[in-house]
Amino acid sequence: MLKISNLHVAANKTPILKGVNLIVHQGEVHALMGQNGSGKSSLAYSIVGHPFYKITKGSINYQNENIIKLAPNERAAKGLFMTFQNPPTLPGVKITSYLRTAKNALQKARGEKVETYSEFLRELRSTMKFLELPLKFANRSLNDGFSGGEKKKLEILQAIILKPKLIILDEIDSGLDIYAIKVVAKGILKLQQKGVTIIIITHYQRILNFISPNFVHIMKDGKIAVSGEKDLVSKLELSSFKDIIKTHG
Repeated sequence: MLKISNLHVAANKTPILKGVNLIVHQGEVHALMGQNGSGKSSLAYSIVGHPFYKITKGSINYQNENIIKLAPNERAAKGLFMTFQNPPTLPGVKITSYLRTAKNALQKARGEKVETYSEFLRELRSTMKFLELPLKFANRSLNDGFSGGEKKKLEILQAIILKPKLIILDEIDSGLDIYAIKVVAKGILKLQQKGVTIIIITHYQRILNFISPNFVHIMKDGKIAVSGEKDLVSKLELSSFKDIIKTHG
């Protein structure tokens, strides 16, 4: 599904990623961890094509295609999706209109049949009920006055509605209480059951208590320093990123 080879990335001519190598197979769940500034979000933004991050060396192969020259919307049409750490607020842009426009655009780009408005509303309402969001939520402006939990639930709602093939969750659990984490995790598991490939960026074990990753990677100084299986997360609870890297790197 995804093969990143010797990826070097700079922002404002400052090197940020310094040789990242990563292979993710279809349907797998990978957890990406590490201290602040280690390069986790920079890697995510580079995969989805954020223009601030300039690839200076290496490749990002997605479904056997090097996508580094594709625009963000072209990558999205191919099935890439990323949630925001801090989702932006768009006053006046209703959630229903936003999701309907986005889904129509993706269906057209993929050569799929554009669903009717009633079909869209039926799926939207069903998914909102699944994520324990009130129906009136759909008439609100995007993230305007939302709580942290509402913002993160909306990110998962978008992912389910837009049907990506690979989703990157950038700190989807940050600032959430345990109940909100359980609801968000339920949405992620629904995506996993549909065969979506998932990369979870997180600092904590909490979300990984509900979603079992196939592999865990710890980043340091713009590289993946250590990779292992889920037990690596448990070791982090008893130690630190620095000690784990020293022991396993």
